[in-house]
Amino acid sequence: MNIRSFLPWAGRSAVAEKKAAGSLLSLAAQGQASWTGRSYAALSREGFMKNPVAHRCVRLVSEAAAAVPWLIYEGEREQPEHPAAVLLRQPNLRMGGPDFFEALYGHLLLSGNAFVEPLMVGAALRELHLLRPDRVSVVEGRDGWPEAYDYRAGGSVRRFAAEAEGMALLHLKLFHPLDDHLGFPPLAAAQVALDLSNAAATWNKALLDNSARPSGALVYQPKEGGNLSPDQYERLRQELDDGYSGPMRAGRPLLLEGGLDWKAMGLSPKDMDFVEARNGAARDIALAFGVPPMLLGIPGDNTFANYQEANRAFYRLTVLPMLTRTAASLSAWLAGAYGDGLRLEPDLDKVAGLSAERGELWARVGAAAFLTDEEKREAVGY
Repeated sequence: MNIRSFLPWAGRSAVAEKKAAGSLLSLAAQGQASWTGRSYAALSREGFMKNPVAHRCVRLVSEAAAAVPWLIYEGEREQPEHPAAVLLRQPNLRMGGPDFFEALYGHLLLSGNAFVEPLMVGAALRELHLLRPDRVSVVEGRDGWPEAYDYRAGGSVRRFAAEAEGMALLHLKLFHPLDDHLGFPPLAAAQVALDLSNAAATWNKALLDNSARPSGALVYQPKEGGNLSPDQYERLRQELDDGYSGPMRAGRPLLLEGGLDWKAMGLSPKDMDFVEARNGAARDIALAFGVPPMLLGIPGDNTFANYQEANRAFYRLTVLPMLTRTAASLSAWLAGAYGDGLRLEPDLDKVAGLSAERGELWARVGAAAFLTDEEKREAVGY
């Protein structure tokens, strides 16, 4: 509780001199809220690298999507040994397919953008490399459309044309309502919840470090009557602000001089209910990423009847849309190297979370007596 607004403070020392015995001095944190920026670096530090809920959400979505293998089609025929299939299994010498796509989806979730650089040897596409989103800037042309992309690393700048013959830089992005060129990261929508979760953890840690003592007020009780002098009053107030205010100094024990008595006034941890506040913030973070809270072990969520339904909803509503948009972008982009007939599709038969839906589909198709065997095979994706 902040009771400073009810008290005569600095700039009103004349009033302080005329106070009756029993002057009250408040000890309350009056810090200014600090909000995380929406840049890739800020969200990565405060979210992925500091907040366990955001970290797990990014890992869960990116690893689940990267674990789904790709199928390559030319027309209607599957081509398991197509050069594009080989390339996606090993995009470059440093990364395998799952590693590459996990990093790609991580870039999308934390920045709203992902950039893929093609390495061409002559007219042949040999390798794919990811560019860190915070190092890429869009160069806008006179018509307002992207003209090029500048990549800054190691003190040098490389420029990639937005449109080029053959293969240009691939830019994947999530929808942004206010930006024509860059995407909007999901974690930015949960920015307040992220800061609340981190601040609650910092506050609780500092409170435990300082023996979990709550805030309160100082009451001046002189033996012979009178008040604190203006200099004493201002000095004590300054010492309280400097030594006992702010989350890193929460709950520090006070050193009192003669005539000062401590009266606890702060809310208890039970009243503040930090646990429920953190769980609410965790649910908001999970909501922004499209991860059911049940999969993260967050209590108090009864939306799904059981874990299996939550897992199925996670794949159907979060993982598959990301795979679908990635497949469409990669298909159109790789057509510049392998021809217009190339098409990528995720191999949903290998997704364990959708096995129940796959079994239901096979049962329905198998019971359809009016379909031929060839039509049944085509209906289930063969």
